[in-house]
Amino acid sequence: METILFYEKPGCQNNIRQKKILELSGHVVESVNLLEHPWTKEELEHYLGEKPVADCFNPAAPVIKSGLVDPFDFTKEEALEEMIKEPLLIKRPLLKIGNHYIQGFDTAVLGNLINLKPVQGAENIVAESSISDLNSCPHIDNSSCINQEY
Repeated sequence: METILFYEKPGCQNNIRQKKILELSGHVVESVNLLEHPWTKEELEHYLGEKPVADCFNPAAPVIKSGLVDPFDFTKEEALEEMIKEPLLIKRPLLKIGNHYIQGFDTAVLGNLINLKPVQGAENIVAESSISDLNSCPHIDNSSCINQEY
């Protein structure tokens, strides 16, 4: 069992499902509002790692979906500055597990670090949830991301 610091957008349906998987696997999840956290470049850079800069952006962010912002137009330094100004641009969730910093809910990466199998008694809950796509925004019209009430 691990304690996982989980940076989320409150109300995000995928973040809710992702946390549920972690909790049903026996982990303690400490939620942090990604939109209100006082980010520094140094802290956020840990989560972005060595991925291509464009992969660090939330593709469901309204300004990206509308074409107002092109993730390929940024250097890493510029991306960090923009993400700190507008946290909806950050691909989520961000997870801190021990000394590991992870961006996005990649079950292969997570499975190498922690147990993702449901604890005894939770198997039926996971099966009933029929959780499949844990990264794409489930809102066709992206309404939860446009709603600024968090």
